[in-house]
Amino acid sequence: MVAMIFLLSTASVIAQEAKSAEPHTASQVVDFWVTNTEQLLISAADAMPESRYSFAPSNGEFSGVRTFAEQVKHLAAANYQLAAATLGEEPPAGTDRETAPDSVRTKAQVMDYVKGSFAALHRAAAALNEKNMDDPIPSKGNRTRLLMLIDALVHSSNHYGQMVEYLRMNSIVPPASR
Repeated sequence: MVAMIFLLSTASVIAQEAKSAEPHTASQVVDFWVTNTEQLLISAADAMPESRYSFAPSNGEFSGVRTFAEQVKHLAAANYQLAAATLGEEPPAGTDRETAPDSVRTKAQVMDYVKGSFAALHRAAAALNEKNMDDPIPSKGNRTRLLMLIDALVHSSNHYGQMVEYLRMNSIVPPASR
């Protein structure tokens, strides 16, 4: 049901941007949203200065929350996990707890890591088609390939919202709001 609502709501957006009258595939619709989410997240991640990547809110009920860098690394690791499951592949090492490998430390490394995670989602979206999108993935509770990709987008969007708050707490207007 969620997948159908997602597909139907995005079809009109893509149709408005299309220059041809050709029908759009599930793969194209999902890839459109991967691109949209990627653009928001990459620009937000880049907007935070490296010196503030260790920022975590502390006023109020924020005990134990992730730092800005940890937010980005977590969503990227989840992207890698979900893309791999969609493709029937093993996820990259170090993503099993939805955290990045310990070697990902600097802003440049975090940016490369998150960009790579979206490349994995693009690959997974490209492999999606009308014949395989409803294939269950036993290791993921029989969720379908399409639902795995929707999960990646929803999860990334959740963390984008948190990143926006962190940016604003540091007096940085998110690029999408400029």
